[in-house]
Amino acid sequence: MTALAAVGCARCGGALEVGDLRCPLCGLAVPRSRESGVPREKVRARVARCDTCGAAVEYSVEAKAPRCAFCASVMHVETTADPLEQAEAIVPFTVDPSAAREALAGFLSQKRFFRPSDLAVRAAVDSLKALWWPAWGFSAGARVSWAADSDAGSRRSDWAPHAGQVDLAFQDVLVSASRGLSARECAQLAGGYRLGAAAREPRGPEDAQMERFDVTRSGARRQIQAAVEAEARQRMEREHIPGRRFRNVHVAVVLSRLETRRYALPAYVLAYRYRNKLYRVVVHGEDPAVVLGDAPVSVVKVLAVVGAVLLALGLLFLLMR
Repeated sequence: MTALAAVGCARCGGALEVGDLRCPLCGLAVPRSRESGVPREKVRARVARCDTCGAAVEYSVEAKAPRCAFCASVMHVETTADPLEQAEAIVPFTVDPSAAREALAGFLSQKRFFRPSDLAVRAAVDSLKALWWPAWGFSAGARVSWAADSDAGSRRSDWAPHAGQVDLAFQDVLVSASRGLSARECAQLAGGYRLGAAAREPRGPEDAQMERFDVTRSGARRQIQAAVEAEARQRMEREHIPGRRFRNVHVAVVLSRLETRRYALPAYVLAYRYRNKLYRVVVHGEDPAVVLGDAPVSVVKVLAVVGAVLLALGLLFLLMR
């Protein structure tokens, strides 16, 4: 954590970090005269930003006409005068590009009913990009109030009300700061990273790119709060709500401590072409078994299923007459 211990929020006392515009705990605006205890340094940086998905990566002179690693759209170069968040913990690649291609081949070879039968044969890899996507890793303490209906103590009724309060600690929960990957993709990737292996310097393919943080710590407060509430709800259901069945689970979370770290997490984004249409696949940078992506649907198989359903309904109608 890069918080300055001598500076705290005037309302709740929460620790502030360099560049915070608001307290991440209570949301109180930080006076400009004491933003995290130091003047905000103006950092001018050149980034390449995608015109389609908005993702930003560090600008490289060698990439004369850069294309977005996420969606292959043309990028434009912009200069920003605002302070940029920098990853302080970079998780290394342990999957090499050849293994990522093999993972894509396995994904295309999966037998799914609605996929074209010639997908693995006719699909051609269009591009492979190694990149680090940004995420906030946070550890927090929170007071959780919960209420739910449970079958415990219900007697003659099916349900009985229960409620309580508990103090919980959260460790290394990841919140995406990526604009190139969807929230669903980031959530599925996040669980497989070994955060303890993170280092200050990047280790991976030479052409790997690093996506920039577009969200400040204060700006990520809403996502962090939502992630804490989701985690708290799961833990209430597993550990604290009595009984075997429950419903109407509600939680309210008040953060008492928040420590953050900026991570860069490895992944491969591959584009493949099938019948002149591009599809995207994401391969985990540490676990090639984690493959997320899109695949075409066979129109012939869909029409066959629809026809079979209509035929069955027609026969059923005739039998009921």
